[in-house]
Amino acid sequence: MKYYERLLEMGYFTHDDVVSLTGNYNTAGSLLTSYQQKGYIQKVRRNLYIAINLADGWPAVSKFQIAGRITPTAYVSYHAAFDYYGLANQVSYHVQVSSETPFDSFYFDDIFYNYIASHIKIGVITDRRGVRVTGIERTVVDGINDIKRVMGLEELLRCLQLVESVCEETLLACLAAYGKQALYQKTGYILRYFQSDWNLSESFFAECASYINKSTRYLTESREGIYHPEWRLVAPADLSEVTRKFGYEITEYI
Repeated sequence: MKYYERLLEMGYFTHDDVVSLTGNYNTAGSLLTSYQQKGYIQKVRRNLYIAINLADGWPAVSKFQIAGRITPTAYVSYHAAFDYYGLANQVSYHVQVSSETPFDSFYFDDIFYNYIASHIKIGVITDRRGVRVTGIERTVVDGINDIKRVMGLEELLRCLQLVESVCEETLLACLAAYGKQALYQKTGYILRYFQSDWNLSESFFAECASYINKSTRYLTESREGIYHPEWRLVAPADLSEVTRKFGYEITEYI
């Protein structure tokens, strides 16, 4: 157990990390094999290992820490990002992992790490534990952009209802990075319901509206709802009706 305490401190590591620790390539390989057999560490996937806390038998790192180390550009996103912030309502055993570098989705410890191609580069932060995750504004925009990846409209609204504040300049930067008319339409429509809670200015909605042309879009794949001329969007008549059955209400702007 000469190196176990150090590996436990590291939490997660690669073969190269162990080479640096032992000072020898072959010794590192032997150590990884031996420690796996003894249950000191587990292999997550090719060239990614985690330490096991022998006191309770649990991994020394969280699913979010694992996700951020799958590739050099990996980060937690979509519903998993809401979960990271403590805002998710539905329990999920999927962790969405966006990455500029493709990887094969995989299961580890009953958690499915789902690869999603990274479409924009801004709005990713790293916390003090080394977790790479979308910032709250990027998480909001991503969720609106791909509602099914946050387990549907109802779950998205429930997550947003728990968000305390956002920076509208950062929201606009994320929207600009995507550069999609439909996303501006959907964002304007949905965030109107949170305008007073988040202190969003009228200029924010004017900016969203300025990118709308003559095309009519749909909020969800079901295409259900009524036409909202302000946003040229087919969506539910009132989002508060969507959420009321879950025991809280969104107050529509006046």
